[in-house]
Amino acid sequence: MAHTDPNKPQAPGAGKSSPRYELLTLGDELLLGLTPNSHLTWIGGQLGRRGILLQRNVTLTDEADAIAAQFRESWARADVVITTGGLGPTCDDRTREVVAGVLGQELVFDPAIEAQIADRFAKFGRKMTPNNLRQAFKFARGEVLPNPNGTAPGLWAEQDGRVLVMLPGPPNELQPMFTEQVVPRLEKLGLLARGEAYIQLRTAGVGESALETKFQPVFDKYPGLSIAYCAHLGQVDCRLSSPDGRYPSETLQGIAAQCAELLDLDFVCYGHDSLEQVVADELRTQHRRLAVAESCTGGLLSNKFTDLCGASKFFLGGVVSYSNDAKMQLLDCPECMLAQHGAVSAECAVAMAIGVAEQMGADFGLAVTGFAGPTGGNGENPVGTIYLGMHTPGGDWSRKLTYPGPRGAVKERAVTAAIDWLRREILREARKAVTAAIPLRN
Repeated sequence: MAHTDPNKPQAPGAGKSSPRYELLTLGDELLLGLTPNSHLTWIGGQLGRRGILLQRNVTLTDEADAIAAQFRESWARADVVITTGGLGPTCDDRTREVVAGVLGQELVFDPAIEAQIADRFAKFGRKMTPNNLRQAFKFARGEVLPNPNGTAPGLWAEQDGRVLVMLPGPPNELQPMFTEQVVPRLEKLGLLARGEAYIQLRTAGVGESALETKFQPVFDKYPGLSIAYCAHLGQVDCRLSSPDGRYPSETLQGIAAQCAELLDLDFVCYGHDSLEQVVADELRTQHRRLAVAESCTGGLLSNKFTDLCGASKFFLGGVVSYSNDAKMQLLDCPECMLAQHGAVSAECAVAMAIGVAEQMGADFGLAVTGFAGPTGGNGENPVGTIYLGMHTPGGDWSRKLTYPGPRGAVKERAVTAAIDWLRREILREARKAVTAAIPLRN
């Protein structure tokens, strides 16, 4: 343990080579399966970027005794304890009071918090009920983490050479508070690395085992290099780090560059950008615009792009044409083509891509049609069959894919594949433009 003398006050972070972090996620709704425990995934990922492996996550009920017992255990052995949930105004929000009791901290009323809560209610034109004042109490020997997106502020305490971070449960409140307030504080105390602790290559279209086989000749040249692979839906990340400091950042960047060169178009980016973000950046750079047409994915493809800030700069819109009539009326798909080839076909996918591009005046048209299941399909196109259509300045193409599995997974994989194909075609178009601009030498 980092704390050799519990009776001697210590500054948080003092003498910590590898601080221990524990996460307590609170709420009956998590244990009942009504709400997914996204905090573990998100906070664990944020800490991992800064060189911290979250040592433990415990999900607890809202019962006071359970909270007290687990917090007492975590506080005795961790350097940083993070709690999520239980800071709201209702009777089942007990975390603040229980933790204060374990720490021997007095809770004091803060008029500034009351004013912030009242102001938020006023902005929404709602009346603040008296129970909301429960959220206006803070630790007498602690600090408040303002919550610009909700009524329950976070709490921060440094005690016994340890750090306590208490955050509200809603992700849209917790996540900005963590990145904008908690991370800088932990950095200042030396409990997080300044900047990312590894270099990540994001790849698409190549499997985990194939990726390792491709990279291994490069990695064999660097004994002691730490390598980690993480597979996602249609993507694989490779993280490179040097825990013992043998390889400086410049060397790691050079190794990553060698790997990226081996991948060619299978290389997506360095870092954590999504496929759709990479596509968006490239479209904006080229001053190109995109429109999409969907059948079986039901708007999921459009949603990926409209989730991005500034989507209006490159995304013109999408059409969900689920029925044949919608395909004909909204996308000008020929009735004879649908009758001959069917809605799940290469011909239909291309017609959808061309139709949406022409209707909206887009440079690129991207379309998805298929049998997501669990019913439908036929001998030639069983359940899980997906056709992608693409319209580009250089031509029109289709692609057939097969993804056996549950309906939701088929839709997600189809969208990922469509965006990755679009990424590759945009890059190919850019390369053609560069090649055409290079003058021929005599």
